[in-house]
Order: sequence, then C-alpha cells, then structure tokens
Amino acid sequence: MQLSKEAILKSLSRVEDPDLKRDLVSLGMIQKIHIEGKKVSFSVVLTTPACPLKEVIKNNCIEALEEDFGQDFEWDIHMTSQVTTVREATPILPDVKNIIAIASGKGGVGKSTTASNLAVALAESGAKVGLIDADISGPSIPTMFNVEGEQPSVKKVGDKNVILPIEQYGVKLISIGFLTPADSAVVWRGPMASSALRQFISDVEWGELDYLLIDLPPGTSDIHLTMVQTVPVTGAVIVTTPQKVALADATKGLTMFKQPQINVPVLGVIENMAYFTPEELPDNKYYLFGKEGGKKLAEKYQVEFLGEIPIVQSIRESGDTGYPAVLKNGITQKAYKELAESVARQVAIRNAEKKKTEIVEIKA
Repeated sequence: MQLSKEAILKSLSRVEDPDLKRDLVSLGMIQKIHIEGKKVSFSVVLTTPACPLKEVIKNNCIEALEEDFGQDFEWDIHMTSQVTTVREATPILPDVKNIIAIASGKGGVGKSTTASNLAVALAESGAKVGLIDADISGPSIPTMFNVEGEQPSVKKVGDKNVILPIEQYGVKLISIGFLTPADSAVVWRGPMASSALRQFISDVEWGELDYLLIDLPPGTSDIHLTMVQTVPVTGAVIVTTPQKVALADATKGLTMFKQPQINVPVLGVIENMAYFTPEELPDNKYYLFGKEGGKKLAEKYQVEFLGEIPIVQSIRESGDTGYPAVLKNGITQKAYKELAESVARQVAIRNAEKKKTEIVEIKA
C-alpha cells in the first residue's frame, strides 16, 4: 500500500477504542497526520487523560500500520486527550464538561474521603477538576485538603458578585466550611441548604473544568433534588461499604437516580473499606465487613463496579492531616488511581452511548 494520509486513515480505521467499541477514525481520534520521508507523525486524541489503555491503543496503531506499510517507517504517535461532553452551553457552568454526583445511602462509608482522593487522582492525570462540598451540615472537604480557615475571595463581574474557589492539589474547591466558623454548627432548614448549593453551582467562578464532582450529604434529601433541578448531571457514583446495613442504604441512593423522574445515569459503585490490609503486609487481606457486597450490588442493578478501596491506616491519617492518600506511594495510591481511570472511562462511555441528561422538573 502506498503511503498517504488517506492510506494511513484507512489502516487506522481497523483499530478500535476498547471502551467505545468503535474505530479511532470514525470517532475523530486521529488528528494532525504529517508525513516527512520515512517519518510519520500523528496524534491520537483520547477521551480522557486518565485513560488506562493508552499504551494498548498506541501499540495497536503501530501493529496495524506495520501490517500495511512494513517496518521501514518511523511512527511518531502523540497520545493526547480531550475529555468528552454531552452538555450544551448554558448560563450555569458553561465551561464545565461533566458534572459527577458522589452519593451514598448512609454516613460513615467514606464518601467524602473517596470524593477527595478521586478529585485529586483525576487532577494528577492531567484533567481540570472542581469539587463542591454539598454536605452543608457536615462539611469535611476543608479538613481533607488542609485548607481549614481559608476564605474564598469575591470579585465583581458586571453587576454580580462571584466567589473564587480555593485551589489545593490542583483541585478547585468550595464548601460551607470556608464561609462559617469551624466550631459552629450549621443548623439550617432544607430550603436554606438548597439555596447554598445553588449558590455554589451558579455564583462560583469555576472556569473550564473537565469534571466537577459534587460530594452530596448521606441519604436522599432536598440537596439531591436541588442538584438535579439546577444542572444536568452527567452521572452518579455510589459509595458503599460491604456490610448489609450499608448496602441497604446504598440501594436507596442508587435507585433514586434511576427513578424515571430523576433519570441520572449511574456510572457505577465503589466499595470502600473493602478489606483491611496492614501497611507492612500489603499482600494480606482481611474482610472485616464482609466480602464483595458492592460488587453484588452493582451486578444486581446492572451498573459498573468501579473498584475496591482497602482500609489502611494511612487513609485515615491523610484525611486528618489534609494530604490525600492518593499523593502518597503505596497500595492506596494505586487503588485511587485505578478508581479515577474507571470513573473517567465510564464518563466517556456514557457520553458516547447515552443522550444528555436533562434538568429535572419535579412538580409539587
């Protein structure tokens, strides 16, 4: 086969994206083909910088090209990324590509810890990430990011005041914990808490983001309804622990998003505290709270099982010191990075296969 841009595209049309099950050419992922003698360069634009199959796709491209053109050419392949979105430009969060709800049925399952480490892991992969602490009565994000006592600044944009989020570890943050004294309880009725969430969404200068995570309070409440009535949510992630009592509540959280009037895609289930592993014995697993409860929940409702996070002392220490465990070498770093890859992959699959989520209209 004679070398040309058309011939290269024809060759690469045999290479599939393993997640989207379509070829790279029809997906528009092959760009900037340049031929100079025996050297050929082009870019493969992945759907997320957290793609775990980067090397697999690159090697498949080289294999297809060498099969058609032989081994006399030098193939210079640039693996880049552009996070996909199905959101249309709207006055609220116009430059945010994906909004991800992090939910749980009950408290104490490590939802905020998971949300914090997931946000940092996505940012570490090269994505632009924001995190809203929507747990108005129990904000924990300031502590987990070591920004207790910080206060966001405000600037005037036209005739409107906008809040500038706090930034830490590459993640933009907003929490009621930045706006109230740390030792004071926030005793608000539902409408006040809902109003705060709306302000965090619409009155904060988030700028361009690939992923905006919303760390929801436990259960199913006014806050959840306010979220889906304010912005179209790309998908929801359910955090649970393996034991029966947590799974019963997680089921309620999961089925809430699946209700016809809500209809937010569930990206998958995360099983936190899946097993205990001593730092000095990383190969040992002790299933303190049962085994594979989250996996069975995902199978029952036919959603993706996104991964397991172990109980390790360093995770608790990281939360207390405000330095997320994903930034420390060890088994927890690996677990959270793999979790970020799984979530990013499910967002890309959701955007390729499902229609955009609509803002929910719930009649009283």
